[in-house]
Amino acid sequence: MNVRRISIFVISLSIAACRQAAVSTSQTNAPAKPAVAVDLVPADDDLQATLWAQRAVEHDLVFREIYRNAKERLRKAIADPKWNALPLDERKGAVRSRPPAIILDVDETILDNSPYQARLIRSGEEYGEFSWKKWCHEEAAKPLPGAIEFTRYAAAHGVAIYYVTNRSTDLDTATLDNLRKVGFPVTGSDSLLGLGTVVKDCEQVSSDKGCRRQLVGRSHRVLMQFGDQIDDFVDVIANTPDDRAKSVQPYLDWIGERWWVLPNPMYGSWVPAQFNNDWKQPRAARRRAEINALRTN
Repeated sequence: MNVRRISIFVISLSIAACRQAAVSTSQTNAPAKPAVAVDLVPADDDLQATLWAQRAVEHDLVFREIYRNAKERLRKAIADPKWNALPLDERKGAVRSRPPAIILDVDETILDNSPYQARLIRSGEEYGEFSWKKWCHEEAAKPLPGAIEFTRYAAAHGVAIYYVTNRSTDLDTATLDNLRKVGFPVTGSDSLLGLGTVVKDCEQVSSDKGCRRQLVGRSHRVLMQFGDQIDDFVDVIANTPDDRAKSVQPYLDWIGERWWVLPNPMYGSWVPAQFNNDWKQPRAARRRAEINALRTN
């Protein structure tokens, strides 16, 4: 077979292969159920959540709605001497004569840390203590919509503002400076209760905020609490989906009255609840557990 015939033969085979491929493609044009590659761990798992927090106008509207409604209800809370937003087991003694206060979480409740999340997505990294502290020391977090207006309104009506955060106490100065810089009312360093705060006669478990809430309640009547996690309002015994739901069950009537929950789809204690709080698992295993936790009906 000469060179020309060989070329024609090869071309014929190529044409046949293309036709076969076209037939195969046409036979499989019907929509197929997508397969979930659970072992693939894309670096941007949180991409849409962070994008929503930064770019969706709906995000800002929800925050404004919550803080505006809280502002409208604050006068009612001040006027009612029995009004108390602390969980029942955290109340100590009569509160009628105590001055009013509100408790606010910091991150994703009043300060926006989505730029830090965006950096993690772009670099393909996960949360790390070093990178987190570096971000906090930049003091660059912006206020979330409605938060400054509400806290200033509360302060103007004689309500003490307490910021109860799980940032470590070595970040206190940077956090206070950030809060002051963007315009939040800060009366002094004692208005910020960080993770290492020692509360006399109260044993703190892990990062629970119960002792710090009690500390505020010893001197003030707590009118409202604000947070993006259930643990900002009440201590959760076991961080499982069922126990998280049970812990808030007695207080459902308080939502939108005494407890104000802000949306945060980027991170939170609800995430490790899906994989038994075991951060030592490989990232792929954690992702597999999260996918398995999804409901399909």
